[in-house]
Amino acid sequence: MRQRKRKSKAPVQERPVPISTASFLVGVETHTIRYWEREFAEFLNPVRTAGGQRRYRREDIEVLQEIKRLLKEELYTIAGAKRILSQKFGQRTPSEAHNGNNGVQIKPKHRTETVAPAKKGRKRAAG
Repeated sequence: MRQRKRKSKAPVQERPVPISTASFLVGVETHTIRYWEREFAEFLNPVRTAGGQRRYRREDIEVLQEIKRLLKEELYTIAGAKRILSQKFGQRTPSEAHNGNNGVQIKPKHRTETVAPAKKGRKRAAG
């Protein structure tokens, strides 16, 4: 039986993997990984193919596993997990980097806006 040749010379664990494989390795659904990618953007930045597909490196998988541990096992909030990750990986979250409050986040006051009511005489489009 003829063996299939690998396209890359890099070891299997060194090649970036698609989101489905990352999902399997971490033990969470793909939509969860996409959500975490948005929430933890300062720690997760998978490479993209020319077609726009995500490819996760070993470091990305390690960060995903740490996020899962913090959120699911240690029961941290997302803000708490970000704080722990920034300590572990030596990065600060964008709000901490800009507010100068030694990592204490200050929430902006809630602004209320008045929206004008819709006009009653407006006709609906035929459809």
